Amino acid sequence: MLVSSNRAKMQWSLFVLILMGQCSFFTCHLYEYHFIPERKTWDEAQSYCREHYTDLATVSDMRDVERLTNPPQTTDAWIGLHNIPGMSWHWSLPGVEFKESETEWETGQPDNKANCVGIRGQQWCDIPCNEHRGFICYNEPNQTYHSIVETKNWLQAQSYCREHHTDLVSGFKQMNSTEFKETIKTLSNPDNEFWIGLFRDTWSWSDGKNFSFRHWDSDSFEDDASKKCAMTKPNGKWSSDTCTNKKPFYCYEVPDKVILIKEKKTWDEALTYCRENHRDLVSITDSHQQRWVQERAKMADTEFVWLGMRYTCTLDLWLWVIDRLVCFDNWATDQMDEQCGMAGVMERDGKWYKKPDHKKFNFICAK
Repeated sequence: MLVSSNRAKMQWSLFVLILMGQCSFFTCHLYEYHFIPERKTWDEAQSYCREHYTDLATVSDMRDVERLTNPPQTTDAWIGLHNIPGMSWHWSLPGVEFKESETEWETGQPDNKANCVGIRGQQWCDIPCNEHRGFICYNEPNQTYHSIVETKNWLQAQSYCREHHTDLVSGFKQMNSTEFKETIKTLSNPDNEFWIGLFRDTWSWSDGKNFSFRHWDSDSFEDDASKKCAMTKPNGKWSSDTCTNKKPFYCYEVPDKVILIKEKKTWDEALTYCRENHRDLVSITDSHQQRWVQERAKMADTEFVWLGMRYTCTLDLWLWVIDRLVCFDNWATDQMDEQCGMAGVMERDGKWYKKPDHKKFNFICAK
């Protein structure tokens, strides 16, 4: 019996390792890009995309950059970013929201004289983006922080972090982590400012999305008031130009791949319904899917909607119904106790909670 038990444990361990490997390579996108070679002004391109697709291309992270330039085009092309009045602060790392209540500004800061931010000790101050400073990168897979003493301007520092790590350190949660504070203590000269991932600008997306991701080319971007529309260059980086110039452009399209079912069912009943009438209960494996599913959840008749996620006591972990680990997550706080017999739900605000699987809620199917 002991041999059999050990063999079973080894099989489960192997299964978990296989699943864990999926976190590193599995991606799924709920929208498609279309390159339009016809040359138009930015406004004409916007009208064309809204008539034939969804809108001019919105870009939310580096994976979108890679998709947008694959296969690479040999010319500049409009995307959906344009310059409009009104400055707002953003974090460099996609998906991290800036909140006025979560800041550590020095006294008298920000003084609104600069658009990039450095940290000195634990205090923030705004600094002109073209000045050279050391900087601190964040590495997402193992949640580590790396101080770089070589000085660069803010855009160059951002590019370095994205190439060698994940991004510039971003977000109040990262800034208050024990690991980050320990990194600050190791700085050779803590009285110097080091770049962090906070910046502000006047750029907005055509479709109204509040994505903070920017991928400016520091060698060609001109902060020129007359150049109010963004374009992607053949190298994948972005620059700006006068909006009345005519260029090819990128549109994006959102196929309707998820559907809200406004019927109250248990988790098992919801799973059966989705598999009989559509494809499956929805699984969320990245921030893109989270956004689209969250939009559907807002229209539910119940406070929560079932997701295709359930806790398995045998493996002691959460799994999606497509047999994938929960790599990306959006859990609300204090959701990790008493998990057996639980399944995953989303509240209308997009946060995930666990609920007993015999409860009855609306649910979202994947088509």
